[in-house]
Amino acid sequence: PYGALDMAGNVREWVRDWYRSDYYGSYAVDGWPSNPTGPTSGTYRVIRGGSWSSDRLLVRAAFRIDGRGLLPDWGFRCARSP
Repeated sequence: PYGALDMAGNVREWVRDWYRSDYYGSYAVDGWPSNPTGPTSGTYRVIRGGSWSSDRLLVRAAFRIDGRGLLPDWGFRCARSP
């Protein structure tokens, strides 16, 4: 959706959003996140999705972990707003 293509299965993506373990519950309105950018500050950035080395249940854009440490299956995607 939203013009984002080929998001699953390459590398997990390090993104600009700050990690918060209760993100989906804290920012939800009627079950949907109302602030997709999340908190304005934090300790770790978000790692989203799964990679070639992930379990098949984790290869989805909604999967999030904190960016603590360093793993060989992390990457990033350059993007811009119109």
